[in-house]
Order: sequence, then C-alpha cells, then structure tokens
Amino acid sequence: MNQTIAPRVRTLVLLLLAATGLLFAGAGPVSAHAAVTGSAPQQGAVVDKAPTQVSLTFSEKVALSGDSLRVLDPKGKRVDRGDPANLTGTTYAVKLHGGLPDGTYTVTYQVVSEDSHPVAGAYTFSIGAPSQTTVSVSGQTAGGGVVGTLYGFGRYVSYAGFIVMVGGAAFVLACWQRGAGVRALQRLTVAGWLALTAATLGLLLLRGSYTGSGKVGDVFDLDLLGQVLQTKTGAALVSRLLLLAAAALFIAVLFGAYEKREDEEKRDLTFGLAVGGVVVSAGLAASWAMSEHASTGLQAGIAMPVDIIHLLAVAGWLGGLAALLVALYRAPADTPVDALAVRRFSRLAFGSVLALVATGIYQSWRQLGSWTAFTDTRYGQLLLVKIGLVAVLVGIAWVSRRWTGRLAEAVVVKPREESDPVAVADTDTDTDAETDADEKEPARAGASGSGSASASAGKGAAASGKKGAAGSDKADGESQRAAQLARQRAAIDTARRKERRDADPNRFGLRRSVLAEAGVAVVLLAVTTMLTSTEPGRTEEEAKAATSASAADASSAGALTLDMSFDTGGEDGKGVVRVDLDPARVGGNEMHVYVQRPNGRAFDIPEVKVAFTLESQDIGPLPVVPDHITTGHWSASGVQIPVAGEWKVSVTVRTSDIDQTTVSKNAQIG
Repeated sequence: MNQTIAPRVRTLVLLLLAATGLLFAGAGPVSAHAAVTGSAPQQGAVVDKAPTQVSLTFSEKVALSGDSLRVLDPKGKRVDRGDPANLTGTTYAVKLHGGLPDGTYTVTYQVVSEDSHPVAGAYTFSIGAPSQTTVSVSGQTAGGGVVGTLYGFGRYVSYAGFIVMVGGAAFVLACWQRGAGVRALQRLTVAGWLALTAATLGLLLLRGSYTGSGKVGDVFDLDLLGQVLQTKTGAALVSRLLLLAAAALFIAVLFGAYEKREDEEKRDLTFGLAVGGVVVSAGLAASWAMSEHASTGLQAGIAMPVDIIHLLAVAGWLGGLAALLVALYRAPADTPVDALAVRRFSRLAFGSVLALVATGIYQSWRQLGSWTAFTDTRYGQLLLVKIGLVAVLVGIAWVSRRWTGRLAEAVVVKPREESDPVAVADTDTDTDAETDADEKEPARAGASGSGSASASAGKGAAASGKKGAAGSDKADGESQRAAQLARQRAAIDTARRKERRDADPNRFGLRRSVLAEAGVAVVLLAVTTMLTSTEPGRTEEEAKAATSASAADASSAGALTLDMSFDTGGEDGKGVVRVDLDPARVGGNEMHVYVQRPNGRAFDIPEVKVAFTLESQDIGPLPVVPDHITTGHWSASGVQIPVAGEWKVSVTVRTSDIDQTTVSKNAQIG
C-alpha cells in the first residue's frame, strides 16, 4: 500500500510547488505600504518661477537616506542640495539650487515605509514651460529584480520554518509525547529550525540592497549591513537569531533528555518545556509583529499582541498538521500514532482555528477599513483568496475530524490485543512450532552423537579429544540459530503490525484527508506571504482619496482632469490615460497626458493623439498631437478652445504597431 501512496504524495507535492511558483510569479514587484498623498510642486504642474524646495507627503512615516529624494534637470543632472528633511509629520522636503532654468524636472524618491517595505516612484513638473528631458524613470521600482525575488523567497521560507518548528514541537508536547523518540518528527522540527535560521541570515544580508540599490553585488557590503542593523527591521532580525539560539536548546532537550525520561519524570518536565516553548515562540512571532504591518497604523498597541496570537495559532494548526502528516506516514510500525494523539491534535487545531478567526477579523478590519476595499484593492482581493482557502481547509479538517472519531471508536470496540485474532493465533502457532523445533533439535543431535560414539569406540584417546571440539561447535551453531530465529520473529512481527496498520480503512482515510489539508496549507502560506508584502487596503484607499481631493482642488481652480481606461486588445494593452487641461477655458490651454498601467506605474506607448469635438455646434474634431516628455507623459502648449460648451475629448492610444483604441469623455470647457 505504501508503494501506491508514495507516487501520489510525490505528485501532490510537485503540484503544490508549481501552484506556489505561479502565485509568486503573478505577484510582481512588492507593492508599497506607504503611498504619496501630496507633493509640491504637484505632478505635471507648470510653475512660473523655480521653487526653492520640493516636498512629498506620504500616508505614513518613512525612513530616508541622503539619496532618498532627488531632483533632476532635463539633462539628468541633480539640482537638489543637502539631505532630505522632515518638515512636519509625514511631509519630507529637499532644497533646490537657485536660478534653475525653464524646463521639465523629474523628482525621484526611494524610501522605506514604517512597516519595513521599500517605496519608490517618480513624477515631473515644469518651470516656465514643459521641455524635452533625457531622464527615464521606467525602471524606477522598489523591491524588484533578483534581490527582490530572493528576499520574497526568504520571507516565505522564514514563515514556513517558523510554522514547522513551532507546530512540530507543539504536536509532540501537547498531543503525542511518544513522538519525541520518532526520528521523522525530530528531522521535521530540526529542518524547520534550520530553514528559519538560514532565511533570517539571508534576509539580514539582503536587506540593505533590497531597500536601496537592488544590486546583487551590494548584498555583502558591510557598510550597508551596519546601516541595516540600526533600523527597526535589522534589530528584529538580530533578535530573531538570538531567540533561535534558545530554540535550539529547547529542541535539544525535547528530543534528547525529555525522550529518555520515564513517564513520571516526563510529566514533571512537560510543564517546564511548555512554558519555555511558548515564551520562545511568542518572542519569535513578535519579531514579525514589531517590524511589519502590525507595528504601524491604527491601534498598533493592540495590533501587535493580536498578530503574535495569530502567528502562534497558524503554527499550532498548520505546523501541527505537518507533524501529524509525518507521523501518519513515517512513524515506525512499532510506534504508530494512536487515536488519542489524533484527537488531542483535533482539539488543538480547533482552538487554533477559533483564534485565527477572531484575530483575522480584527486584522481585516484594521487593514481594509471598508467593505469596498475587499474588491477595489489588491490587498482585499488577496484576502478574499485567503479566506476561501481557509474555508476549504476547515472543510477538509472537518472530514479529518470524522475519520478521527471513527478511528477512536474502532479502538474502543476492538482493543489492540484483540484487534486481529488471526494474527494472534498465527503468532501463537509460530511460537509453538519454533518451540517444538527447539525441543526436537537436541534429540536429533543426541541420536547422531550416540551413533558416532559407537562407530569410534575403538579409536581411544584421539576420539575423546575431538569430542570436546564438537561440543563447542555445536554450542556456537545453536547460538547462531537462536539469533537468526529471533531476527525472523521480529521481522515477521513488524511486518504484521505494519500490514494491520495499513489495512485499517479509518487510518487510511485519515492519512488521505490530512495529506489534502497539508496541500491546501502550502498554497495558503504562499498567499499569506504575498499578503504581507502588499499595500493594505486602507492605505491604498486613503491615497486614492487624497489624489482625488488634489484633482478636485485643481478642478475648482479652473483646471480639468479626465481619467479614461483603455484596452487595445493586444498583449499588455490595458491601462489608464489621464488628460489635464489648464485652465480649461476659451483660448489657449496647457495640456498634459499621462498614461499608466492598471497598477499605477507609468506606461510608455508608441503614440498618443487627442481630439476635441463640440457636437452641439458641429465643431471638430480638432486634433492635437502632444510631445513626448518622459515615460508615460506627453504635453502640448497653446491648445485652442474656440467656444465654451460641452466638449467631447477623445484620446487615441497605440500600444503596438497594430493595437490601438480610442476612448472619450464629455466635459464642460469654458
């Protein structure tokens, strides 16, 4: 039966790894957790005289370095001076050189949000009038590239290692203390510790490059490492390493001294190990809670303890599930996991699920803030996927619970010593046969010895000498045969126990349902890791509201802003085009066109054309071909609107040689 199950296990594992890979492949670069909610000068603004500074306002506090805010002239030369400074709250500014000439300037920023994630972006403004610029900001990303991929993988491995290590130890202590002597469970827990330790070291080395240049060569830069150690995230990673040293001591005691103790001594030691394990596990969970989402934003003082409970509940459920799976498939035949242990884990998992639901509801409310954020933000969409996976997992767990109940009932109805009368009878028969054989062996040996003595009676003293040697050889032969029989008995006994274990339909059903649970848990962990690297829905909606308010202010001042979604039908053909018309009145106007991808990043396309039509008076279309300024930005000066009215503004976008479309909106101009 194991030969049939093994290929299924391997196939399922490969499918799960493939699914996890697809999830990561679709994740893209890490989303920002702090968003720009305002700037001065504003994006696309044309100012009459050069400003003395450029300021940016974020949705939360950020960490800056000397190069976090840069201002580049049309030729790409830096015109900022000094280090960026915090003006008030979440507003940061950098001074500019005096006497700047007219033209289009590019502002780039790369900062680290308070919840430890890098944030990068760029925009343009103009002095006097827009101009051509050599600055390209299409590659302005944060947390991307090879370093970003490695950092994301390290985060996944660290979560997985924590869950497996803590859940495996909890399963042994709380559910199946005999499992402390099972080599497969020992290897599982130690593997979790090794994975978490290696991932933490890797994250510490990658951190400087991940939040800075993104270059692989900077991974081993000691200066960057020193800067990382002074940050909140660096301190959390170092604390995690120190706690892992304590965890190593705990694991050594659990699978060493604890396993060798007698039952009475184990009871005394269990309480101490449980307390120590909870303290170390909570400390490890706090290293995430104190440096990521929970440490910033609304009610941080409540959110951090809730996050710790949430992580411990995940470890108790999913990590214990992994340990149960290993126990069901890899435990020795003479030490099978019993129904009592499975029922204990069922209670542990049920309590963990209740804790997950309670803490998950609070975290969802805190990170989303509204029902619409479930569908309108990436964080909300991922959260819906996670909720669905948890529901599936709970459903499978309910099936496992039913198998557990059947297994327990079978044990009660058919105790172990009476569970297989045929096997017991076979064992007794074999023992009797072996005893008869042992009794007959001396008789045969005696008869043979008597005949030999009669035949050699006339040979005198030489025969007497050989008799002693023959007796010694006979004793050695009997000892070897006894050892061989003992080995055969042990092998037969082990094979029969294993056969009875695999033949139990209740145990077989439980193993299959637990394997399915573990498969869903792998995908759930991947989604959770992506969720922790995605901008919270509340932050995203606040940033959208701030942008809308800014656009409304501009509109009330006489400017017109139109946003239109487009889809050319080709590959990478979706996006949003924005038309800014200032002052949106009869006569000459300044027009800026911005093209963005659905995720908000600048989108460079081959061609953009605009046309104005006043259908009520049969005027137009009046074509305008704006000049390309920078990535995703086109501009035109002196756009003439002859009369006031409700004009139809049409924008034609071409994303390839053959893929183009035209979108339009009506707006009151003049």
